[in-house]
Amino acid sequence: MFKLKLPTDPRWANIAEENIEEILTDHAWCEQKAATNAIGLITMLPEYSEIVTELLAIAQEELDHFNQVHEIIKKRGYTFGRARKDDYVNELAKFIIQGSREDLIVDKMLFAAMIEARSCERFKVLTENIKDEELKAFYKELMISEANHYTTFIGFARQLGDPEKVNKRWEAWLEYEANIIKSYGNKESIHG
Repeated sequence: MFKLKLPTDPRWANIAEENIEEILTDHAWCEQKAATNAIGLITMLPEYSEIVTELLAIAQEELDHFNQVHEIIKKRGYTFGRARKDDYVNELAKFIIQGSREDLIVDKMLFAAMIEARSCERFKVLTENIKDEELKAFYKELMISEANHYTTFIGFARQLGDPEKVNKRWEAWLEYEANIIKSYGNKESIHG
Protein backbone atom coordinates (compact mmCIF):
# COMPACT_ATOMS: atom_id res chain seq x y z
CA MET A 1 0.00 0.00 0.00
CA PHE A 2 2.68 2.50 0.96
CA LYS A 3 5.28 1.24 -1.50
CA LEU A 4 7.97 1.48 1.18
CA LYS A 5 11.20 0.33 -0.46
CA LEU A 6 12.68 -1.42 2.57
CA PRO A 7 10.47 -3.34 4.99
CA THR A 8 11.27 -3.58 8.68
CA ASP A 9 13.04 -6.79 9.67
CA PRO A 10 10.54 -8.66 11.89
CA ARG A 11 13.36 -9.18 14.42
CA TRP A 12 12.96 -5.50 15.33
CA ALA A 13 9.80 -6.58 17.20
CA ASN A 14 11.98 -8.80 19.40
CA ILE A 15 14.17 -5.82 20.27
CA ALA A 16 11.07 -3.77 21.03
CA GLU A 17 9.50 -6.51 23.14
CA GLU A 18 12.63 -6.81 25.28
CA ASN A 19 11.97 -3.30 26.60
CA ILE A 20 8.26 -2.56 26.29
CA GLU A 21 8.54 0.31 28.78
CA GLU A 22 10.98 2.13 26.49
CA ILE A 23 8.95 1.42 23.34
CA LEU A 24 5.78 2.70 24.99
CA THR A 25 7.43 5.92 26.19
CA ASP A 26 8.94 6.52 22.75
CA HIS A 27 5.61 5.76 21.11
CA ALA A 28 3.72 8.16 23.38
CA TRP A 29 6.06 10.99 22.43
CA CYS A 30 5.73 10.09 18.73
CA GLU A 31 1.97 10.56 19.07
CA GLN A 32 2.45 13.92 20.79
CA LYS A 33 4.79 15.05 17.99
CA ALA A 34 2.29 13.92 15.36
CA ALA A 35 -0.40 16.04 17.02
CA THR A 36 1.96 19.01 17.12
CA ASN A 37 2.81 18.52 13.44
CA ALA A 38 -0.89 18.54 12.48
CA ILE A 39 -1.39 21.77 14.44
CA GLY A 40 1.65 23.28 12.73
CA LEU A 41 0.15 22.46 9.34
CA ILE A 42 -3.08 24.18 10.37
CA THR A 43 -1.16 27.41 10.94
CA MET A 44 0.10 27.22 7.34
CA LEU A 45 -3.34 26.63 5.79
CA PRO A 46 -5.97 28.77 7.53
CA GLU A 47 -7.68 29.55 4.23
CA TYR A 48 -8.48 25.86 3.60
CA SER A 49 -11.29 25.27 6.08
CA GLU A 50 -11.94 21.65 5.03
CA ILE A 51 -8.27 20.76 5.42
CA VAL A 52 -8.13 22.58 8.77
CA THR A 53 -11.12 20.54 9.95
CA GLU A 54 -9.42 17.29 8.94
CA LEU A 55 -6.12 18.33 10.52
CA LEU A 56 -7.92 19.19 13.76
CA ALA A 57 -9.44 15.71 13.77
CA ILE A 58 -6.00 14.16 13.19
CA ALA A 59 -4.45 16.27 15.97
CA GLN A 60 -7.20 15.21 18.36
CA GLU A 61 -6.82 11.57 17.37
CA GLU A 62 -3.06 11.71 17.85
CA LEU A 63 -3.55 13.24 21.31
CA ASP A 64 -6.03 10.48 22.08
CA HIS A 65 -3.39 7.93 21.04
CA PHE A 66 -0.88 9.73 23.28
CA ASN A 67 -3.35 9.39 26.14
CA GLN A 68 -3.99 5.71 25.40
CA VAL A 69 -0.28 4.90 25.42
CA HIS A 70 0.19 6.94 28.60
CA GLU A 71 -2.65 4.98 30.25
CA ILE A 72 -0.99 1.67 29.29
CA ILE A 73 2.29 2.92 30.80
CA LYS A 74 0.54 3.84 34.06
CA LYS A 75 -1.52 0.62 34.18
CA ARG A 76 1.63 -1.47 33.86
CA GLY A 77 3.43 0.48 36.59
CA TYR A 78 6.05 1.80 34.18
CA THR A 79 7.68 5.21 34.39
CA PHE A 80 6.78 7.66 31.66
CA GLY A 81 10.10 9.04 30.52
CA ARG A 82 11.09 12.29 28.89
CA ALA A 83 10.68 12.99 25.18
CA ARG A 84 13.19 11.24 22.96
CA LYS A 85 15.04 12.68 20.02
CA ASP A 86 13.83 10.98 16.83
CA ASP A 87 16.84 10.81 14.52
CA TYR A 88 14.80 9.12 11.78
CA VAL A 89 12.27 11.98 11.68
CA ASN A 90 15.04 14.58 11.88
CA GLU A 91 16.78 12.99 8.89
CA LEU A 92 13.52 12.91 6.95
CA ALA A 93 12.96 16.61 7.69
CA LYS A 94 16.18 17.46 5.84
CA PHE A 95 14.49 16.37 2.60
CA ILE A 96 11.68 18.96 2.82
CA ILE A 97 11.90 21.44 -0.04
CA GLN A 98 12.33 24.99 1.18
CA GLY A 99 11.12 26.53 -2.11
CA SER A 100 7.83 28.19 -2.86
CA ARG A 101 5.00 28.17 -0.32
CA GLU A 102 3.20 25.50 -2.37
CA ASP A 103 6.30 23.29 -2.59
CA LEU A 104 6.92 23.64 1.14
CA ILE A 105 3.32 22.80 2.08
CA VAL A 106 3.17 19.83 -0.30
CA ASP A 107 6.47 18.51 1.03
CA LYS A 108 5.33 18.91 4.64
CA MET A 109 2.27 16.82 3.76
CA LEU A 110 4.50 14.17 2.15
CA PHE A 111 6.80 14.27 5.18
CA ALA A 112 3.80 13.60 7.43
CA ALA A 113 2.58 10.85 5.08
CA MET A 114 5.98 9.16 5.17
CA ILE A 115 6.10 9.12 8.97
CA GLU A 116 2.56 7.74 9.12
CA ALA A 117 3.41 5.08 6.52
CA ARG A 118 6.49 3.88 8.39
CA SER A 119 4.70 4.01 11.75
CA CYS A 120 1.84 1.95 10.32
CA GLU A 121 4.32 -0.57 8.94
CA ARG A 122 6.09 -0.78 12.32
CA PHE A 123 2.78 -1.29 14.13
CA LYS A 124 2.01 -4.12 11.71
CA VAL A 125 5.36 -5.74 12.53
CA LEU A 126 4.56 -5.45 16.24
CA THR A 127 1.07 -6.88 15.74
CA GLU A 128 2.43 -9.89 13.87
CA ASN A 129 5.45 -10.61 16.05
CA ILE A 130 5.02 -9.77 19.72
CA LYS A 131 3.59 -12.15 22.31
CA ASP A 132 1.81 -9.51 24.42
CA GLU A 133 -1.87 -9.97 23.45
CA GLU A 134 -3.02 -6.61 24.81
CA LEU A 135 -0.39 -4.74 22.81
CA LYS A 136 -1.06 -6.87 19.69
CA ALA A 137 -4.68 -5.72 19.69
CA PHE A 138 -3.72 -2.14 20.54
CA TYR A 139 -1.18 -1.86 17.74
CA LYS A 140 -3.55 -3.44 15.24
CA GLU A 141 -6.09 -0.70 16.00
CA LEU A 142 -3.45 2.02 15.70
CA MET A 143 -2.13 0.50 12.47
CA ILE A 144 -5.50 1.18 10.84
CA SER A 145 -5.54 4.75 12.14
CA GLU A 146 -2.01 5.46 10.86
CA ALA A 147 -2.96 4.09 7.43
CA ASN A 148 -5.90 6.51 7.33
CA HIS A 149 -3.63 9.42 8.28
CA TYR A 150 -1.17 8.44 5.54
CA THR A 151 -4.01 8.46 2.99
CA THR A 152 -5.24 11.83 4.25
CA PHE A 153 -1.83 13.51 4.01
CA ILE A 154 -1.16 12.12 0.52
CA GLY A 155 -4.62 13.35 -0.51
CA PHE A 156 -3.90 16.83 0.85
CA ALA A 157 -0.60 16.96 -1.05
CA ARG A 158 -2.39 16.07 -4.29
CA GLN A 159 -5.12 18.61 -3.57
CA LEU A 160 -2.65 21.42 -2.85
CA GLY A 161 -0.17 20.68 -5.63
CA ASP A 162 -0.10 19.30 -9.14
CA PRO A 163 -0.99 15.59 -8.68
CA GLU A 164 1.55 14.41 -11.26
CA LYS A 165 4.36 16.40 -9.63
CA VAL A 166 3.22 15.18 -6.20
CA ASN A 167 3.37 11.55 -7.36
CA LYS A 168 6.92 12.05 -8.68
CA ARG A 169 7.92 13.79 -5.47
CA TRP A 170 6.42 10.91 -3.43
CA GLU A 171 8.62 8.49 -5.38
CA ALA A 172 11.63 10.64 -4.45
CA TRP A 173 10.53 10.56 -0.79
CA LEU A 174 10.28 6.76 -0.95
CA GLU A 175 13.83 6.51 -2.30
CA TYR A 176 15.19 8.95 0.27
CA GLU A 177 13.45 7.16 3.13
CA ALA A 178 14.78 3.79 1.96
CA ASN A 179 18.34 5.09 2.28
CA ILE A 180 17.64 6.43 5.77
CA ILE A 181 15.81 3.41 7.16
CA LYS A 182 18.79 1.14 6.37
CA SER A 183 20.43 2.56 9.49
CA TYR A 184 17.44 1.86 11.72
CA GLY A 185 15.60 -1.12 13.15
CA ASN A 186 17.95 -2.02 15.97
CA LYS A 187 16.71 0.15 18.87
CA GLU A 188 13.76 0.13 21.26
CA SER A 189 11.98 2.99 19.55
CA ILE A 190 9.18 3.19 17.02
CA HIS A 191 11.43 4.48 14.25
CA GLY A 192 14.77 3.33 15.69
